[in-house]
Amino acid sequence: MSIGNSSDQDRPSVGRALRQARIDARLTVEEISTSTRVRAPIVQAIEQDDYSRCGGDVYARGHLRTLARAVGLDADALVEQYDAEHGGRPEPTAPATLFEAERIRPEPRRPNWTAAMVAAIVVVIGFVGFTLVSGSGSEESGKPVAEDTPSDSPSTSEKPSPSKTSDPKPSESAIAGAPADKVTVRMTAQNGNSWVSAKDHNGKLVHEGVLKEGDSKTLTDDKRLDLVLGNAGGVKLFVNGKEVEHAGEVGQVQRLSYTRGDPEAG
Repeated sequence: MSIGNSSDQDRPSVGRALRQARIDARLTVEEISTSTRVRAPIVQAIEQDDYSRCGGDVYARGHLRTLARAVGLDADALVEQYDAEHGGRPEPTAPATLFEAERIRPEPRRPNWTAAMVAAIVVVIGFVGFTLVSGSGSEESGKPVAEDTPSDSPSTSEKPSPSKTSDPKPSESAIAGAPADKVTVRMTAQNGNSWVSAKDHNGKLVHEGVLKEGDSKTLTDDKRLDLVLGNAGGVKLFVNGKEVEHAGEVGQVQRLSYTRGDPEAG
């Protein structure tokens, strides 16, 4: 008779562990659903160890990681326990699919013949333009070339081309152009991916999705923007031209609201 593995038998299931952690944190299912964007029926099913609503093991693991972070559990340990209870880990999947991947759909590719037609039209137009320019150049060959004229006419040769000016960094240009009569928020994922959503002052959802590491997103509204950051410490925020020094911790779900006068102090 075997007596081993008593600790494994005493360990609560994944669903029960999530439910107990949520209760200990004094959070309702609705509050968890709002902060993580995982629908309430799915949260309730997972807490009962029912993963049929998740749409497969890949999405189930993504939901488990999101819910674990929201209630303060070790996400990696919880997913390992899930793997042990459900036949092991499948082949590696891209990180972006772990965040409500059922919402993300690839854009349809345009047919190749469209690109071929556009290329052919460009070639024809270029040939016609080159022919016209070459003909006018031969008729005016006796005139001095503009490039050989002295540099004593600053209105033409010395005038700098707008395209040659040094472009500021994308974040700096966006912040510099923030209108004073609106609330402007720029988010840049600089420490891992982050799930983000934003609503305007009427409560309308204006943006929702995964902000991949290195990518940025700028949003504006006339009065107020309400944000939910799934990885608050990994997102760099600029609000109305000012950097927000501390939006939250890495892996923390944070809900923030900003108006035209924010931030008052950092």
